[in-house]
Amino acid sequence: MDDVEQLIEQLQAIAQTGKHYSKDVFDRERYEQLEVVAKKLTTKLTKDVTPEKLDIFFDADTGYVTPKVDIRAATFKNDKILLVREKSSGQWSIPGGWGDIGYSAADIAVKETFEEAGIKVKPLKMIAIKDMQKNHYPKKNLNYVYKLFFECEPEENDIHGGVETSEVKYFTLDEALNLDLSLARNMPDDFQRAFECHHSQQWTTYFD
Repeated sequence: MDDVEQLIEQLQAIAQTGKHYSKDVFDRERYEQLEVVAKKLTTKLTKDVTPEKLDIFFDADTGYVTPKVDIRAATFKNDKILLVREKSSGQWSIPGGWGDIGYSAADIAVKETFEEAGIKVKPLKMIAIKDMQKNHYPKKNLNYVYKLFFECEPEENDIHGGVETSEVKYFTLDEALNLDLSLARNMPDDFQRAFECHHSQQWTTYFD
Protein backbone atom coordinates (compact mmCIF):
# COMPACT_ATOMS: atom_id res chain seq x y z
CA MET A 1 0.00 0.00 0.00
CA ASP A 2 2.92 2.38 0.66
CA ASP A 3 3.89 2.23 -3.05
CA VAL A 4 0.30 2.97 -4.08
CA GLU A 5 0.10 5.95 -1.72
CA GLN A 6 3.35 7.30 -3.12
CA LEU A 7 2.01 7.03 -6.68
CA ILE A 8 -1.15 8.90 -5.65
CA GLU A 9 1.00 11.61 -4.04
CA GLN A 10 2.95 11.93 -7.28
CA LEU A 11 -0.28 12.22 -9.29
CA GLN A 12 -1.53 14.93 -6.96
CA ALA A 13 1.77 16.82 -7.21
CA ILE A 14 1.75 16.66 -11.03
CA ALA A 15 -1.86 17.87 -11.12
CA GLN A 16 -1.30 20.71 -8.68
CA THR A 17 1.91 21.91 -10.28
CA GLY A 18 0.37 21.68 -13.75
CA LYS A 19 -2.67 23.71 -12.73
CA HIS A 20 -0.43 26.42 -11.32
CA TYR A 21 1.98 26.78 -14.23
CA SER A 22 -0.07 25.88 -17.28
CA LYS A 23 -1.29 28.80 -19.42
CA ASP A 24 -3.30 26.66 -21.82
CA VAL A 25 -6.96 26.28 -20.85
CA PHE A 26 -7.14 22.74 -22.23
CA ASP A 27 -4.03 21.67 -20.35
CA ARG A 28 -5.46 23.12 -17.13
CA GLU A 29 -8.63 21.12 -17.70
CA ARG A 30 -6.60 17.93 -18.07
CA TYR A 31 -4.67 18.63 -14.87
CA GLU A 32 -7.97 19.24 -13.06
CA GLN A 33 -9.25 15.91 -14.36
CA LEU A 34 -6.04 14.26 -13.17
CA GLU A 35 -6.61 15.72 -9.69
CA VAL A 36 -10.15 14.31 -9.66
CA VAL A 37 -8.77 10.86 -10.52
CA ALA A 38 -6.16 11.15 -7.75
CA LYS A 39 -8.91 12.04 -5.25
CA LYS A 40 -11.01 9.05 -6.30
CA LEU A 41 -8.03 6.71 -6.00
CA THR A 42 -7.23 8.12 -2.57
CA THR A 43 -10.81 7.50 -1.42
CA LYS A 44 -10.79 3.92 -2.68
CA LEU A 45 -7.34 2.88 -1.51
CA THR A 46 -6.72 4.80 1.71
CA LYS A 47 -8.44 3.93 4.96
CA ASP A 48 -10.44 6.48 6.98
CA VAL A 49 -10.11 9.31 4.47
CA THR A 50 -12.85 11.90 4.92
CA PRO A 51 -13.76 14.63 2.42
CA GLU A 52 -12.24 17.14 4.86
CA LYS A 53 -8.88 15.32 4.86
CA LEU A 54 -8.95 15.16 1.06
CA ASP A 55 -9.56 18.91 0.85
CA ILE A 56 -6.64 19.60 3.21
CA PHE A 57 -4.32 17.32 1.25
CA PHE A 58 -5.26 18.58 -2.22
CA ASP A 59 -5.88 22.26 -1.47
CA ALA A 60 -3.48 23.12 1.37
CA ASP A 61 -0.74 24.30 -0.98
CA THR A 62 -0.48 26.01 -4.35
CA GLY A 63 2.17 26.14 -7.01
CA TYR A 64 5.03 23.68 -7.16
CA VAL A 65 4.46 20.90 -4.63
CA THR A 66 7.22 20.25 -2.08
CA PRO A 67 7.45 17.93 0.96
CA LYS A 68 6.48 19.07 4.44
CA VAL A 69 9.24 19.07 7.07
CA ASP A 70 8.98 17.46 10.52
CA ILE A 71 11.74 18.55 12.92
CA ARG A 72 12.78 16.62 16.08
CA ALA A 73 15.13 17.75 18.88
CA ALA A 74 17.03 14.94 20.62
CA THR A 75 18.22 16.56 23.85
CA PHE A 76 20.71 14.71 26.06
CA LYS A 77 21.61 15.01 29.73
CA ASN A 78 23.76 12.48 31.63
CA ASP A 79 23.58 10.12 28.65
CA LYS A 80 19.79 10.14 28.70
CA ILE A 81 17.42 11.48 26.02
CA LEU A 82 14.56 13.88 26.73
CA LEU A 83 11.13 12.56 25.73
CA VAL A 84 7.60 13.88 26.06
CA ARG A 85 4.31 12.03 26.44
CA GLU A 86 1.63 13.21 24.03
CA LYS A 87 -1.73 14.00 25.63
CA SER A 88 -3.57 12.92 22.49
CA SER A 89 -2.23 9.36 22.38
CA GLY A 90 -0.39 8.76 25.65
CA GLN A 91 2.66 7.77 23.61
CA TRP A 92 6.22 9.03 23.94
CA SER A 93 8.23 10.97 21.39
CA ILE A 94 11.24 13.19 20.83
CA PRO A 95 9.98 16.80 21.04
CA GLY A 96 9.28 18.36 17.66
CA GLY A 97 6.76 19.41 15.05
CA TRP A 98 6.19 20.90 11.62
CA GLY A 99 8.49 23.56 10.25
CA ASP A 100 7.00 27.07 10.36
CA ILE A 101 7.48 29.98 7.98
CA GLY A 102 9.91 32.52 9.45
CA TYR A 103 11.89 29.97 11.49
CA SER A 104 14.97 28.00 10.54
CA ALA A 105 14.95 24.25 11.16
CA ALA A 106 17.17 24.73 14.22
CA ASP A 107 14.81 27.46 15.48
CA ILE A 108 11.94 24.97 15.31
CA ALA A 109 13.91 22.41 17.32
CA VAL A 110 14.37 25.04 20.05
CA LYS A 111 10.80 26.33 19.86
CA GLU A 112 9.11 22.92 19.95
CA THR A 113 11.25 21.69 22.85
CA PHE A 114 10.37 24.78 24.87
CA GLU A 115 6.65 24.39 24.11
CA GLU A 116 6.54 20.64 24.79
CA ALA A 117 9.15 20.19 27.55
CA GLY A 118 9.45 23.65 29.11
CA ILE A 119 13.20 24.14 28.63
CA LYS A 120 15.50 26.05 26.33
CA VAL A 121 17.97 23.95 24.34
CA LYS A 122 20.91 24.57 22.03
CA PRO A 123 21.17 22.60 18.75
CA LEU A 124 24.61 21.03 18.30
CA LYS A 125 24.53 18.59 15.39
CA MET A 126 22.30 17.45 12.56
CA ILE A 127 21.73 13.76 13.29
CA ALA A 128 19.72 12.76 10.24
CA ILE A 129 17.58 13.86 7.31
CA LYS A 130 15.12 11.10 6.43
CA ASP A 131 12.40 10.49 3.90
CA MET A 132 9.43 9.37 5.99
CA GLN A 133 7.99 7.13 3.30
CA LYS A 134 11.25 5.42 2.36
CA ASN A 135 11.80 4.59 6.03
CA HIS A 136 8.28 3.14 6.47
CA TYR A 137 7.03 5.34 9.28
CA PRO A 138 3.32 4.82 10.00
CA LYS A 139 1.55 7.74 8.30
CA LYS A 140 -1.13 9.84 9.98
CA ASN A 141 -1.77 12.07 6.97
CA LEU A 142 -1.42 12.10 3.20
CA ASN A 143 1.53 14.48 2.99
CA TYR A 144 4.99 13.57 1.75
CA VAL A 145 7.36 14.33 4.63
CA TYR A 146 11.06 14.82 5.31
CA LYS A 147 12.12 14.26 8.93
CA LEU A 148 15.04 16.23 10.43
CA PHE A 149 16.67 15.19 13.71
CA PHE A 150 18.94 17.55 15.69
CA GLU A 151 21.10 16.71 18.69
CA CYS A 152 20.61 19.38 21.35
CA GLU A 153 21.89 20.18 24.82
CA PRO A 154 19.72 21.65 27.61
CA GLU A 155 20.38 25.19 28.79
CA GLU A 156 18.22 24.77 31.91
CA ASN A 157 16.92 21.96 34.10
CA ASP A 158 13.26 22.60 35.00
CA ILE A 159 11.41 20.31 32.59
CA HIS A 160 7.60 20.18 32.56
CA GLY A 161 4.71 19.33 30.25
CA GLY A 162 2.98 21.78 27.94
CA VAL A 163 -0.33 22.24 26.16
CA GLU A 164 0.11 19.05 24.11
CA THR A 165 2.23 17.01 26.54
CA SER A 166 1.38 15.44 29.89
CA GLU A 167 4.79 14.24 31.05
CA VAL A 168 8.46 14.96 30.36
CA LYS A 169 11.40 12.76 31.37
CA TYR A 170 14.93 11.68 30.48
CA PHE A 171 15.48 8.03 29.50
CA THR A 172 18.39 5.73 28.73
CA LEU A 173 18.35 4.09 25.31
CA ASP A 174 17.09 0.79 26.71
CA GLU A 175 14.35 2.54 28.67
CA ALA A 176 13.27 4.56 25.62
CA LEU A 177 13.04 1.50 23.38
CA ASN A 178 10.72 -0.17 25.89
CA LEU A 179 8.23 2.71 25.99
CA ASP A 180 4.99 2.96 24.04
CA LEU A 181 6.47 5.09 21.27
CA SER A 182 4.69 7.31 18.78
CA LEU A 183 6.14 5.55 15.75
CA ALA A 184 4.88 8.16 13.30
CA ARG A 185 7.15 10.63 15.09
CA ASN A 186 10.14 8.45 15.93
CA MET A 187 11.16 4.87 15.17
CA PRO A 188 13.54 2.73 17.27
CA ASP A 189 16.41 3.33 14.83
CA ASP A 190 16.00 7.09 15.37
CA PHE A 191 16.83 6.61 19.05
CA GLN A 192 19.77 4.34 18.30
CA ARG A 193 21.17 6.80 15.78
CA ALA A 194 20.63 9.74 18.15
CA PHE A 195 22.66 8.02 20.87
CA GLU A 196 25.38 7.12 18.35
CA CYS A 197 25.57 10.77 17.34
CA HIS A 198 25.68 11.87 20.98
CA HIS A 199 28.63 9.55 21.66
CA SER A 200 30.49 10.53 18.48
CA GLN A 201 33.17 13.20 18.31
CA GLN A 202 32.95 13.48 14.52
CA TRP A 203 29.42 12.65 13.45
CA THR A 204 28.48 12.40 9.79
CA THR A 205 24.84 13.31 9.19
CA TYR A 206 22.78 10.35 8.05
CA PHE A 207 20.63 10.86 4.96
CA ASP A 208 18.69 8.65 2.56
